[in-house]
Amino acid sequence: MKRYIYVGILSLALSAGAVLAQDSAKDDMKQAGRDTKDAAKSTGRATKKTAKKARRKVKQGTHATAKKAREGAEKVEDKTFVA
Repeated sequence: MKRYIYVGILSLALSAGAVLAQDSAKDDMKQAGRDTKDAAKSTGRATKKTAKKARRKVKQGTHATAKKAREGAEKVEDKTFVA
């Protein structure tokens, strides 16, 4: 009789382990989805930040180039001005 009780307890323990393993796989898949979502958000934020920096640098370069072009034009105008 004790043997049947031990076998019953052992079978319950093993079946409970299988049920927990299924929940664990489901939770792992959910967590993988959350991790992917968080990674995509981080990538988007980094892209936005980099694009803003690049835009600012291009604008600064454009203004610097225009300023130098004006300075060069003034020098040429001063040299060629006939009074």
